[in-house]
Amino acid sequence: MVYFEMGKNHTYLKQYAEAEADFNKVLKSQGDRLDVLEQFYELYYRQKEYEKSIPLVQKLILFDEDYKEDLANLYTLTKQYDKALEQLDELDQVWGESDIRNALRAQIYRATGNTEGAIENLEQKIDSNPKNEKEYLNLIFLYSDQGNKEKAFEAAKNLLKNNPKSELVHLALYKFYLDEGNASEAIKSMKIVFASEEVDKETKYKVLGDFIQFVNENPQYETDLAEIVNQFSVENGRVYEKLGDYYAAKNRKEDALNAYEKGIAQDPDNYNLLKNTILFQIEFKKYEAAAKLSSEGLEIFPAQALLYLLNGVANNGLEKSDTAIESLETGLDFILEDPKMERDFYEQLSFAYTTKGNAQKAKMYSEKAAATKMPN
Repeated sequence: MVYFEMGKNHTYLKQYAEAEADFNKVLKSQGDRLDVLEQFYELYYRQKEYEKSIPLVQKLILFDEDYKEDLANLYTLTKQYDKALEQLDELDQVWGESDIRNALRAQIYRATGNTEGAIENLEQKIDSNPKNEKEYLNLIFLYSDQGNKEKAFEAAKNLLKNNPKSELVHLALYKFYLDEGNASEAIKSMKIVFASEEVDKETKYKVLGDFIQFVNENPQYETDLAEIVNQFSVENGRVYEKLGDYYAAKNRKEDALNAYEKGIAQDPDNYNLLKNTILFQIEFKKYEAAAKLSSEGLEIFPAQALLYLLNGVANNGLEKSDTAIESLETGLDFILEDPKMERDFYEQLSFAYTTKGNAQKAKMYSEKAAATKMPN
């Protein structure tokens, strides 16, 4: 245990040779401990010792399969491109498509400079097995990366023809349909993506973001957007956050608040969603809801000055001066070089003390607000 702590300290001090020796001693005496392997991997990665990192990550995979993605990245960094592609294909089969892995695959094809060869190879594989979904998807991706949308779209339609049950093909199809303005087919494809267990959540959010952008330019499809959000909302509140952002950008504040409130009910740990919900609640004078939500938010984010301010504003709106003062005076300690927020705190404190009937303190905070220097 002593050598492990020494290894961490040596890593922090950039004494890498000493850290490596310490970690090796621990592994030799105690076997493959997860925490040691993780620190050792971090040490090598920090030094860009990617070759040395590979055996460590292979051991880490036995503890946590998420490290398989790290292994694919390490194979790429060490120019073992065939192994990297093999690893990426395996991950896609098990976990579904991922933008991160697709980007890494594109990087490999660019690095090898053999996109044409890769396309030819894939087309041969498809000819021998037209139902091979994975090869079709790689072909679609390669054509798209080349900017050849027509060929990519054709390959996607061929995949769907040969494998009508394919769900992953719709990740490509919805984009092609949106580009040609075929909203009804795009919506069908997106609904398949959202319902698919083969597509990871982050990719689904990206798809939703693309559709929101499309609806922003084609507002006649707003009803379809609401329907898709309701279908997808079982995942968590982030979909409502995106919908709320869309309405907020359109200055449709009531719709934005409605979306944000639905989102925060499912995703209370989302700070940005929490902040936006409370701000709109205060704008609509929903002080009771804002006071409750900001109090709950402070239990999760106790060092966020803005939440203390919003809680103070809400309680001032409810004429609960003592509660507002307590929150505002506590929150002052968490302001970090933000003169505008500091002035807002003083103004709310002045208001609270005025309501309370304490003219002396109200004047003091009013003067502090006036004396706060704003940046140029």
